[in-house]
Amino acid sequence: MKPLVLTMRARPSQRLDLSPLTAQSLAGKTAAEIGGIELQTTRQRVLLGDVFRVRMGNCAHIRIEGGCDRLDRVGEAMSAGTFEIEGDVGIQAGRLMRGGHLLIRGSAGPFAASGMRGGMIDIAGAAGDRLGGPLVGEIAGMRGGVVIVRGHAGERAGDRMRRGTIIVEGRAGAYAGSRMIAGTLIVRRTAGALPGYLMSRGTIVLGQGCETISPTFVDCGVHELVAMRLMKSFLSGYSARAAAVLKAPLRRLAGDTAVLGKGEILTWNQG
Repeated sequence: MKPLVLTMRARPSQRLDLSPLTAQSLAGKTAAEIGGIELQTTRQRVLLGDVFRVRMGNCAHIRIEGGCDRLDRVGEAMSAGTFEIEGDVGIQAGRLMRGGHLLIRGSAGPFAASGMRGGMIDIAGAAGDRLGGPLVGEIAGMRGGVVIVRGHAGERAGDRMRRGTIIVEGRAGAYAGSRMIAGTLIVRRTAGALPGYLMSRGTIVLGQGCETISPTFVDCGVHELVAMRLMKSFLSGYSARAAAVLKAPLRRLAGDTAVLGKGEILTWNQG
């Protein structure tokens, strides 16, 4: 069955809140009802029909043709179905997502996958700062699911991550995996300074090392871990490039001993 297609008429004059657009919230609605959904983030009222042309189809598969960085909260709290965006999106893409597949064929702004609990997000371009991280006042960030970034990620990717897997095929900025509670962060290329800063548990894999490691990490030597073979098998279904990082023995750094210290950084070229 054909998807529900929303074609952007022009770049919006204000940031838009696309959180009402999920399979579960649009089910059973007519084209007129969908066109009447309010998307504004200011006092100026903006209806979906003002910004998009609507072509009806199966609401379990939504496709936006012509994205931009003013489209915020795309796929928020979605629990099923497929959501495709043919372009960039703004902040908080996939926030609180519980299931389904969010496919962004461009780049995403800060706080993508914040509070995510399940499902899959695939970002073809870059991701902004605090990928999978919590908003202000929240205790934990990402809590489940899989996020794949085909490009680079900004600073503090995986901040306060509790569960799930983040795969970055490019580089990551400073403080990758900062304050991690648990979960797995894979960075295929280099990371910025101080990855794993104040992490208590969890696993960070750095394919090409990083700028600076905190002195509160303990070098445990080079290992060929059985767990990494299992992780490689899991990753190969999502990213063959990231899975290739786990082929060789890796140097294990335990920490951050400034806090609980039960986390680890695994890297080829560190030490």
